[in-house]
Amino acid sequence: MALAALVDAGPLVAVFGASQPQGAHYRTVFKQAADEQWSLATTWPCVVEASYLLDVPQRYTLLRWVAAMGIRVFPFAQESLEPMVDLMRKYTETPRTEMDLADASLVWLATDTDVTRIMTLDVRDFSRYRLPDGRGFEIL
Repeated sequence: MALAALVDAGPLVAVFGASQPQGAHYRTVFKQAADEQWSLATTWPCVVEASYLLDVPQRYTLLRWVAAMGIRVFPFAQESLEPMVDLMRKYTETPRTEMDLADASLVWLATDTDVTRIMTLDVRDFSRYRLPDGRGFEIL
């Protein structure tokens, strides 16, 4: 069985952005994923966030990669926003930390797919997020 991993916006920015501190690490992880045929998945909020954070030439490269099926983007129904809002309320501790929609969508996706391996720069946040059964994430 091929490995699977979820991908947050940060690693997408690191890989596609110019001179990103974590770029080399995540290019290596993405290469390993390609070589070993991992199933990579994300959500539209993560793609939107990464696109927003990238400069124009890199933004186009990211979006073309997504369009070419470089990663699977999971859609969700409007009704799925309700449990995501519940997660955002649960994990937001103002003023210290706030769970955004992109993170909530990945926790939702992990719950839906049972994939708990994740590429993220948000180590502190994803170390505290839990699935309904209490499992945490394996951060790559």
